[in-house]
Amino acid sequence: MGELRLMKGNEVIAEAAIRCGCDAYFGYPITPQSEVMETLMALRPWEDSGMVVLQAESEIASIHMVYGAAGAGKRVMTSSSSPGISLMAEGISYMAGSELPCVIVNVQRGGPGLGTIQPSQADYNQATKGGGHGDYSLLVLAPASVQEMHDFVVLGFELAFKYRNPVMILADGVIGQLMEKVELIDQRPRWTKEQILEISGGWSTTGKTSNRKKHVITSLEMDSFQMEQNNLRLQGKYQQMREEDVRYEEIACEDAEYIMIAFGSAARICQKTVQIARKKGVKVGLIRPITLLPFPVKIIEKYALKVKGFLSVEFNAGQMVNDIRLAVNGKTRVEYFGRMGGIVPTPDEVEASLEQQFLKG
Repeated sequence: MGELRLMKGNEVIAEAAIRCGCDAYFGYPITPQSEVMETLMALRPWEDSGMVVLQAESEIASIHMVYGAAGAGKRVMTSSSSPGISLMAEGISYMAGSELPCVIVNVQRGGPGLGTIQPSQADYNQATKGGGHGDYSLLVLAPASVQEMHDFVVLGFELAFKYRNPVMILADGVIGQLMEKVELIDQRPRWTKEQILEISGGWSTTGKTSNRKKHVITSLEMDSFQMEQNNLRLQGKYQQMREEDVRYEEIACEDAEYIMIAFGSAARICQKTVQIARKKGVKVGLIRPITLLPFPVKIIEKYALKVKGFLSVEFNAGQMVNDIRLAVNGKTRVEYFGRMGGIVPTPDEVEASLEQQFLKG
């Protein structure tokens, strides 16, 4: 067993980054995720491992620093909260188009605009539909615990390099500020230059040598036919994600007549709702998407033929519910319940909505 600690979600992001051998972090402070950078600065990993930690002048600058480091084959990451991710959108699209791996953490706050510093899940569409320009996709992980905040940093880098693609950890202010017991991985070494060359297979830029051809990393292609081929290659990669890396959790779904679908901290609330409803004799289950992209379409299709309805529970105006409706394809009812403005609903509120929309409707 690894080292056990009581830690805050944001703090464990920083700890996991150091321990998994991250080479560099570039970011800019914004509530409610500022503790990520603060923890990194306090731990001073540059003294022990040589990891670079730098506060950029803006979110725009930080994502382009990530671009540069990723182009050199480094394990590199950034973190921000909703408005900051919006500023990074162009750079994220560039990285997806250039097929560069990185981990991006979004600890969501309420919007639109500056909104509130309270928790939200209103960046779902931004994360899963491509917040920037072009036909690109991220791979989006949704942690529901402090342990998963830790684990998904490690997993995020693995998936980012598997697909040469940005991976987003889409958390929220609840998970970021929550304190729980977490098991930390043992310290892993940073990759050597030789390992980077081996792992990257030649796509990274590691300096000009006498036996190496000129290599430019770019998302620009002026030939329309070649650009189409680039896009087709990317779409093939996204299809591979859908086939190999869909993740979800089922809770009490075997005999369920109604199933809630929720991610992140909303799913934690719904776990209690399952208990409340079942005590009342209502057979309710829960599907928790762990990957929001690729979305767990097949498991929803499976239960769409068995249950009387789905309830999408979100801290937003109703975004994931549209993906659920696409997956269900009219086979059963799909309803939505959510709160906005940073308000976190109680399990009883969710149960009341379930009862009102399905049992009394």
